[in-house]
Amino acid sequence: MMRNKLNDLTAFLAVAREESFTKAAAKLGLSTSALSHTIRGLEADLGLRLLTRTTRSVSSTEAGERLFRALGPLFEGIDTALANLSALREKPSGTIRITSGDHPARTVLWPKLKQLLPLYPDITVEIVIDASLTDIVAERYDAGVRLGEQVAKDMVAVRIGPDMRMAVVGSPSYFERHERPKKPQDLTVHSCINLRLPTRGGLYAWEFEKNRREVKVRVEGQLVFNNITLVLQAAVAGFGLAYLPEDEVQQHLAARELIRVLEDWCPSFSGYHLYYPSRRQPTPAFALLVDALRQRA
Repeated sequence: MMRNKLNDLTAFLAVAREESFTKAAAKLGLSTSALSHTIRGLEADLGLRLLTRTTRSVSSTEAGERLFRALGPLFEGIDTALANLSALREKPSGTIRITSGDHPARTVLWPKLKQLLPLYPDITVEIVIDASLTDIVAERYDAGVRLGEQVAKDMVAVRIGPDMRMAVVGSPSYFERHERPKKPQDLTVHSCINLRLPTRGGLYAWEFEKNRREVKVRVEGQLVFNNITLVLQAAVAGFGLAYLPEDEVQQHLAARELIRVLEDWCPSFSGYHLYYPSRRQPTPAFALLVDALRQRA
């Protein structure tokens, strides 16, 4: 008996809130006729008219308004209590697969994951290092990490890292043998350490900008790598100039193992973003991970 009354009252609150039998029926998963029958039965049991119906609208009577104001907060409190219990039952757990380049994995993902994961032992994170622009849907990844400019428009993109800058660097021993370049075009006469990325289909062109003027330079040298850690090691060893993320070379600049050139040609650009399909329904574990990785202002 009481359960039926609760169902009837829930139906009444929906109609009073929506001011429409059609909209309330859709939210409750009922037919309009069934909902109308339920409200008539409730009114008959109470001996009071709760709703005024016309061909175009539905509104509460004085009795209906009083009942709505009294019951609304109570039912909302019940919903909140049940949601809190559900949160306890749905303890964040499961495996999250992420594809990422080497640099963001080391500098953005890992520093935050090593703080998050000890707090949630039932969450497993698998990071696959891949420099190509992987189709995360086809490859069954939960998310990917790329620069903001590389994220497809149909994806949800969450900023997880600060703005970045690139740096052109060489060792002191290299500059003892070669004059320092003053503009990007001067790099064509220098020995440079190339980086090959699968997303580019060839060697990575070094990109510069100054006073809204963009310049791309194809450089040459004895060495080509597909890993920036090896590019950095070769630069420190004096094998030529390297074009690397600024944070990768800071320590070596401070130790005077590297010298920076063309700094005024290297503006900042959008940093790393976590991206995932817009239609994805986040699990508690995934929502927790996204919030932990999100770049704070």
